[in-house]
Amino acid sequence: MKKIITLFWILLSIATVYGQQTVDYILKSRALTEAGKPEQAIYLLNGAIAETKESRLYIERAEANILKGDYSAAIGDFNEANKLTPFSGEYGLSRIYALKGDAATALYHLELNLKSPFKKSEKEIMLDPAFSSVENRQEWRQFWKKEWYSITEKSISEIEYYISAGKIDESKDVLTELKKSYDSNADILYAEALINLASGKYSDVMKVISGLVTLNPDNEKYLRILAKAQTGASDPAGASTTYSQLLSSGVADAGMLLLRADCYTKTGETDKALIDIRKYLEFYPDNSAALSQAGKTEAKSGDNLKALEYFSKNLKLHPNDPECYIDRADSYFISKSWDLAINDYSMSLDLKPANSDVWLNKGIALLNSGKEEDACHDFRISFRLGNKRVTDYLSRNCIK
Repeated sequence: MKKIITLFWILLSIATVYGQQTVDYILKSRALTEAGKPEQAIYLLNGAIAETKESRLYIERAEANILKGDYSAAIGDFNEANKLTPFSGEYGLSRIYALKGDAATALYHLELNLKSPFKKSEKEIMLDPAFSSVENRQEWRQFWKKEWYSITEKSISEIEYYISAGKIDESKDVLTELKKSYDSNADILYAEALINLASGKYSDVMKVISGLVTLNPDNEKYLRILAKAQTGASDPAGASTTYSQLLSSGVADAGMLLLRADCYTKTGETDKALIDIRKYLEFYPDNSAALSQAGKTEAKSGDNLKALEYFSKNLKLHPNDPECYIDRADSYFISKSWDLAINDYSMSLDLKPANSDVWLNKGIALLNSGKEEDACHDFRISFRLGNKRVTDYLSRNCIK
C-alpha cells in the first residue's frame, strides 16, 4: 500500500511539473505573438509539442500561424487540438474560415463550438473582428435566428453588461426576473455574486462563491470572482491563496502573477512578490506597470538601489509617461536625494501639470534643499489644485 501511495505522489508531481511547463510555454509564446513575433512563437511551440502533445499548445501555435498568415498550418493545428481534446479547436476553425470568407464552413464549426463545453459567449463572438467579413451574409443572419443561449445565459450576459456600464439597479432587476422563473442554482448564485461584488458586498460574495468552489474547485470564473472579493475585503492572504489555486490549476494568465504579487506585498511577503513579478517580466520585459510594481516592491523590501534600477529602466522605455518620473522621484525622495527628486518631479509636471500631490512633494524637496521661496510657489499651486494636505506646509513656511 505504501508503494502505491508513493507512486501516486510521484506521478502527481510529474504531472504538475509538466502542466506548469505547458503553461509557461503558452505564456511565452503568447507574449511573442502579442509582440508581433509569430515565427519565434512557432519555433518555441514546435519544441514544446515535441516534448508533450497538449491541445492547448496546438491552439497557441495555430494563433501564431494565423498572425503569420499561414491559415493552412493553423487549420492543421486546430484539428490536432480537436483530436486531443474534442471540440477545443472548433472556435478557432470557425474564425479561420470566416477570415477566408467561407461563411458556411465557419458557421459549421461555430455551431460545434456552441454545442460544446468550450462554448463562447454571444458578446465575445459578436465583437470578434474575425467574423466581420461574413456578418452581413445571409447565412450569418439566418444562423443567429436560432436560440443558441438559454434564458439564464442571456440574463447573466445582460447583468454583466449592466455592471460594466455602472447600472447596478438595472442588473438587480434582471436578476429579480430570473429568480421568478427558476429555482436557485449555481448560475443564479454566480449572477447574484457578480452584483454583490459590484456593490461592494464582499463578505456576501465570499460566502456564496466559497460554497460554489467547494462543489467545483477548479472553476475559473468562480475563483476569479472569489479573489476579487477577497481583495476588496482586505484579505490579501486569502486572495493570494486563490490566485495560487488558479495558477496551479493551469490557467494561463500572466496578469495573475502581478495580482498575486500585490497580495504578497500587502502581507509583507516581498520575496514571494518579487519572484512573481520577475517571472512576469520574463514574458513582458518592457511592461511599464510590471516594472513600476517591481521597483515599488524592491523599495518596500528595503533595496532602494534595486528599485532605482527598475524605475530608470522604465523611464528609458517610456520617457513620455509621467508616472515613470514620479516613481523614480519618490525613490529619490525616500533616500533624501532632493535635487534628483526635484528634477524628476519637474519632468513629470511638464507632462501632467495638474497633479497636486507631485506639486506638494516637489515643494517639500525644494524646502529640504533650502529653496523656501520656490517651495512656497509649489505649495500654493498644490493648494489651488485642491490638495488640503499642503495647508500645514503653507502655514508653517509661507505665511510671514
